[in-house]
Amino acid sequence: MSAALVIDGLRKNFGRVAALEDVSFEVPAGSLFGLLGPNGAGKTTLFSIAAGFLRASAGTIELLGVDSREVSRLHGRFTMLPQDAAFQGGIPVIEQLVMFARLNGFARDEAEVRAMQALELVGLGESAKRNARALSHGMMKRVALCQAFLGSPELLLLDEPTAGLDPENARMVRNLVRQMRGSRTVVLSSHNLREIQDLCDHAAILHEGRLEVCDSMENLTSKGFLVRITLGSPLTDAAAAELRAIPEVSLLERTSPEEFNLTLDLASPDDKNGVLKTINKILIGTHDLVPRSLNEGASLETRFLEITGGVYDGSSSS
Repeated sequence: MSAALVIDGLRKNFGRVAALEDVSFEVPAGSLFGLLGPNGAGKTTLFSIAAGFLRASAGTIELLGVDSREVSRLHGRFTMLPQDAAFQGGIPVIEQLVMFARLNGFARDEAEVRAMQALELVGLGESAKRNARALSHGMMKRVALCQAFLGSPELLLLDEPTAGLDPENARMVRNLVRQMRGSRTVVLSSHNLREIQDLCDHAAILHEGRLEVCDSMENLTSKGFLVRITLGSPLTDAAAAELRAIPEVSLLERTSPEEFNLTLDLASPDDKNGVLKTINKILIGTHDLVPRSLNEGASLETRFLEITGGVYDGSSSS
């Protein structure tokens, strides 16, 4: 499979601070690709270099075979949605989108058609002539997304496209992205790991400016599983020892006297239910410890936390 985006030996320094260090990976053409990492991992810096907003200290990024330093040659074949995309409050949104379309090389008449098509795509055709300040936050987020849908771009970079959206608007954006699989290449950055696992067929994880892993979603999520358990009373040492002795339990991590995480290494996803039954049998049947809650973490989250050293709190992927 050919690559739509090629990052080779990328490095970016801000003074003495290294935001990216020798990052190399490829994004397959036609894929939905997740770019993950904690705050400060270098995701936005990488996007900014790709879009030509920043220059790399070393290394290169090629988009559709074009060096990012010459990104203007792509003329609408590539678009990017920054996380903080903003619009002029007193100007109708259709006029602003027409301007963006013209910057992408479309003539006036064609730019108007393309802008209206983009608004219809995100369900805002009736709001075309409204000023930006008259729109809700969710509506403005969708208007911003229109920039990425103007024309027919082959490669899209979306930085936190669903951040701050209500569930219905987030679902709409995810459906729009999902429909692009195979016909366009989409790289999206998100802190919502379940969203990335649901949408993407490949992902890369950055940590402290370095690439930790880049693989297919199937390989990233084939074995790992995370369970967070809250008990009605403290977990005893005897119960903890029996839980650790379960062959599929690779790690028991206490987060409070009554709460702990279990990382499971499963030979097959089908083994999960049997292991959960064994866990409950040990807790309830043997030690009379009744779980008040049991939250299952996404497999991608297991790998992410393993790499970044974070602690699953039961909500970070929602």
